[in-house]
Amino acid sequence: MKNSAYLKKYVENHPNNKMAWYLLGKEYEATGQEGKAHYCYMQAGTIYEAFESSKVTEEMWDGYRDGLLHESRQREKHGRLVRKICVSFLFAMMIFWMPSVHTPSEQNLGVGVQMGWNQDTYTEESSEQSQDPATVSTINVPFFTAKGYFGNAEDRINAVGSLLDVKTSNVPSIHVLGMERIGKWLIWLDDMPVVFGIDRNTQNGQTTLQSYDPLTCDCTPPDSTKLQKLAEQWISTEESLAVLSSAMKHYKEKYGNWPSDLSELNKPFPNNWIAGTDGVMKQSFKPLLIQLRNSESIGKLDGDSQTEDEGTKGISQTVQGKSQAGVMPYFTQPLEVIVDLKQHRLAVVSGKVILRSYPVGLGGDRTPEGIYKISDKVVNPNGRDDGDFGSRGMQLSDTNYAIHGTNEPDSIGKDESLGCIRMFGEDVEELFDLIPMGTKVTVGKGILSDLESVPKQRFALDNRQDQSNPHRTYHWLD
Repeated sequence: MKNSAYLKKYVENHPNNKMAWYLLGKEYEATGQEGKAHYCYMQAGTIYEAFESSKVTEEMWDGYRDGLLHESRQREKHGRLVRKICVSFLFAMMIFWMPSVHTPSEQNLGVGVQMGWNQDTYTEESSEQSQDPATVSTINVPFFTAKGYFGNAEDRINAVGSLLDVKTSNVPSIHVLGMERIGKWLIWLDDMPVVFGIDRNTQNGQTTLQSYDPLTCDCTPPDSTKLQKLAEQWISTEESLAVLSSAMKHYKEKYGNWPSDLSELNKPFPNNWIAGTDGVMKQSFKPLLIQLRNSESIGKLDGDSQTEDEGTKGISQTVQGKSQAGVMPYFTQPLEVIVDLKQHRLAVVSGKVILRSYPVGLGGDRTPEGIYKISDKVVNPNGRDDGDFGSRGMQLSDTNYAIHGTNEPDSIGKDESLGCIRMFGEDVEELFDLIPMGTKVTVGKGILSDLESVPKQRFALDNRQDQSNPHRTYHWLD
């Protein structure tokens, strides 16, 4: 009963947590309080349905119940008992849930494609055979999403709970990549691991949860090497879609209508909304345009895919490293730039997710705090790539300040500029390709963590137009 009291207190503080209601119901059921258990199960809704459809023996329930009681006694004095109970219970279940089918992840709902992918049957040969677009719909490939997972126990509970919700029931298989949480931020990396998967049997209603994280499940999970390779393709694809969708939204903000063709975004300076294009953008522009128009019509243009209670957004499928047509990108909020004057950091974010975090050189009090937009994007702002401003420059609104490269790399991390934001050459070139014209830039103090997040392989676009400006000599406050 003491265990029930802890869970009861937890649901009082978190009334929308369906997993907590389910766990409390199991405690009441075990003590013969069927009325209370039934009420808890009703509150748990689809979580109850999903868990009850799995096959769990009484011996297993007893074993994990004993483990919960032991955990509760250990954690009580630390004031975080209930959270630890839920996490231990939930991820222990990963050990005995049927591992026969491995599932992908979520974000926006996919439609009109097969999703029941089995890791054991997917081969490189079948991948090569899928080059013909006409055959894509007949090949079982995974859906992916990314969720907060490392460093926060409640994130792990919410990650699973949101995917078991009825709103994602039309996606039978989902694999989840784990993101670390630092403060309020979730960290997007190019090598995020596949941590678990969920598979739904649409015929008998059974839901299977498979862990790929040996530390959490205390088990030896199946080999996920092939799955991880597909996940890395998905990560790269989603970055391209984030750039494209951000550019389309900024274009719409300025002109009042959506771009009708990708070429309208990829033009020479000063109409270079994006720095170039890639295969993902070429394939995805038309279906993404349709999705953005539809989203606008129902008032969901800027929905946040990274909030804890919105587990249905951004589900996307990878086919040969590309997202399937008709599926919204993971990042539904436009990319933004945040500069922290104390940390000497510049981050690229979408909602609550940090995609990149670079070290920068600043000007101390000479760098003004405020909110700006990228108004000009220019290659070789000094007419050459080794000038004071390096090879790339991005002006902040109608000011004499800019984000640019530097020929004084030793100044990075220091306050030696006259107010501009200096970056290493490789960093500023990647940033130039990542953020479209019109991107929001926030400069402030104490708004980022001291975190560096740069991928091994930099984001870079092809099919570039002439983005130099021979008609102007820039005099930013370097």
